[in-house]
Amino acid sequence: MDEQGVDYVLVGAAALSILGIVRATEDVDLFVDPAPENVERLRTALRATWNDPSIEDIRTEDLAGDYPVIRYGPPGEAFTVDILSRLGEAFRFPDLQWETKDIEGIPVRVATPATLYRMKSTTVRLQDRADAAQLKERFGVGDDDAG
Repeated sequence: MDEQGVDYVLVGAAALSILGIVRATEDVDLFVDPAPENVERLRTALRATWNDPSIEDIRTEDLAGDYPVIRYGPPGEAFTVDILSRLGEAFRFPDLQWETKDIEGIPVRVATPATLYRMKSTTVRLQDRADAAQLKERFGVGDDDAG
């Protein structure tokens, strides 16, 4: 992603793991800027990892549309990649704060604890509420970060 200049932020359980809150997951959640040139950089980055013609099905029109989430299942992998550009009206790509973490020499853009807390603290999903509680305990983020 970094080599191709993709504007993205890792969110979800994978981001939590990088921040030290480890829990099981079967997907990687990438929040991306839905601009056409960025989606093309994203496809280029994915093609550099997987030789898969279905990468071409990842389209700007979908990410900028009414349901801005694409689930990509890389061939031969036991996980999926959820690519999103918006969560309802609550979050768009520009709303996210992130920091770069070095993972085995690879820079990865990860949502900040406060951003993850804001994303998870007001949902109805029990796992999100549990994640928010752990973020609050570990990083001292709280209701001031939810608005």
